[in-house]
Order: sequence, then C-alpha cells, then structure tokens
Amino acid sequence: MTTLQFTVDINAPASKVWNVLWDDVTYRKWTTAFCEGSYAVSNWNEGDSVHFLDPNGNGMYSVIEKKIDNELMSFRHIGNIMDLKEMPLDEETKLWSNSKEIYELKEANNQTKLTVKVDTLENYVGFFNDHMPKAIELVKNLSEN
Repeated sequence: MTTLQFTVDINAPASKVWNVLWDDVTYRKWTTAFCEGSYAVSNWNEGDSVHFLDPNGNGMYSVIEKKIDNELMSFRHIGNIMDLKEMPLDEETKLWSNSKEIYELKEANNQTKLTVKVDTLENYVGFFNDHMPKAIELVKNLSEN
C-alpha cells in the first residue's frame, strides 16, 4: 500500500471549501474528475457509512472514522458495492480494505490549504496521480467562485 499526498492553496475560507467538498451538488461536480456522474450517499457524520457510487450503482463503501467540521474528514474504505449492494470481502478487496482517504483543511488569512492523503495499491498510483490533482483543482475553482 502506498500513501499519496496532494495539496492545493485555495483563496476561500475553510468553511466554503468544506461545503464544496461535502455538499451533494458540488461533490458531484468535483468528483467528475474520477468518474462522470459519481455521487455519494451518507449522512456525513463520524461513524456513519458512506457509499461512493458511479451512475450504475457500483463503487465502494466506507466509514467516516473522524470528522471535525471545516478541518478534517477521514474515511476508512471497506469494500465494493455492486448494483447498490455491499459485497462481501474477497481476496482482491482484502488487499485494500481498511485503506484511508483523508481530507485536511488548514485556514490562515482567509486562505485554505487542502491536503488529501490517499492509501492505494501500486496499480492505482498512476490513476490517482492523474485524477486527484484535477479533482482538487475543481474544488479550488468551485470554492473561489
């Protein structure tokens, strides 16, 4: 497992960046960098589950391990979803189950540094190195406009 880190400076307060990250309308916009039509189903509370889905109802399910409004959202990914159903863990899924994805916001002088850390398998490093910078650039644009 490899941990990748991505950062961007955003000319907006952390509260605005936070809303862009987790509000349904803007979440759907910035996650197009990964998959057109992707969305998430969650109450966005610490300890709650999250279903990260594509338009066909496939994706993965996770748990919100830590949430501090306007500062930190930490996910622990668990397994796959097929046709809107959580799948039992198979050998391939066990390779990445319990991996983390963390969004950290640090505000200073009405500017916010967004740092995203993603645990991933080696064969997905290229995907994240290509797509995550595009995603956080969309978060920046949505937050600044």
